[in-house]
Amino acid sequence: MTPAELSRTVLRSVRGAVEEQELSVPVPARIVVRPSPRPGCGDYASNVALQLAKPAGRPAREVAEILRKRLAGSPGIARVEIAGPGFLNFTLGDEAQVALVRDVLAQGDRYGDRSAPRTHGGRSARTAEAGSVDGSAPADGALAGSGAREVVVAEALARIEAAAGVPDPRCVHAVPHPPDLVALLARLGSDEARWVLLRPAAHDPVRVPERPVQRESNPRFRVQYAHARARALLRNAGELGFSGEPGEMGRPVAEGAAGVPAGVPEEAARPSGPGEGAGTRATSAARPLQGLLTLLATYPSVVETAARLRAPDRVVRHLEATADAFFRWHDDFPPLPVGEQKPLAVHRARLALAEAAGTVLANGLRLLGISAPEHL
Repeated sequence: MTPAELSRTVLRSVRGAVEEQELSVPVPARIVVRPSPRPGCGDYASNVALQLAKPAGRPAREVAEILRKRLAGSPGIARVEIAGPGFLNFTLGDEAQVALVRDVLAQGDRYGDRSAPRTHGGRSARTAEAGSVDGSAPADGALAGSGAREVVVAEALARIEAAAGVPDPRCVHAVPHPPDLVALLARLGSDEARWVLLRPAAHDPVRVPERPVQRESNPRFRVQYAHARARALLRNAGELGFSGEPGEMGRPVAEGAAGVPAGVPEEAARPSGPGEGAGTRATSAARPLQGLLTLLATYPSVVETAARLRAPDRVVRHLEATADAFFRWHDDFPPLPVGEQKPLAVHRARLALAEAAGTVLANGLRLLGISAPEHL
């Protein structure tokens, strides 16, 4: 379940409460749902009850309770809780997580891309646009003579706005790159040059390195390496004779080392007694997994925000966060069996999530005009 899907579910609950006269308020056009600001507060949160409290003439927590009852048991939602003055916190069920991975894999390079498919010389327009990374031509003819940063930002925005379903009609002509961009491409290479120019926010200066650094301290390398690692996992799994299938992820290896066998589903490994602190440990163990899932789910909304604000750096930062979350999750939930262990259902589920993460990284890099290498 993505934030957009959850938002629509909450909106339906508001509309139902109004239709059945539990609430007397104008139904909002949309409801904002965001990832929870801190651990232990569910997966997503909304302040819709606080927004509706004044027009309803009722306390926010009372409005929240009306919505909570309506949302409890909704498909994909495991738990709805009220926090503070009336925030709604949502915890998604395992089926929602599985559905998200399945959705990313089903959409592939269309995930987060609402543009209509077009053909261009036997390739999709998306592939052709990403192919401009060799430095041959920017997308916006109105920018002839502009600096390197303006041209590269315009190229990225043309792809981002198209993916968000709001293409800019100005971005239709191609012109040669300005000399400063040509020099930067020659000095750093296409991928590093574009990353350096796109990473800062519009009001921040560009810091150009002396040379590209191929190590994890370089965010661009880290993102590309995460994609290459995801692809390598798929190749290695193929050599072992199994493929990905969305499902239950099992428990992290840290818990396995503490006495729970790695790869055993969480339900089978959960102690039968209450166990003081068990909930805290479970929440802590799930953070790498939930963090990665949240970033995959929010990728489409990040693309839309980047288009609306004309800020490709939003996509850059999201890719960096996704790559970091992928490595944290990968360390705790290894997708490949170890030693003589046979591939289990949890390995297939983890491999599917690794493939989904690689898909999101590739899609985001493509929007920026940066390559997504299979090997690195």
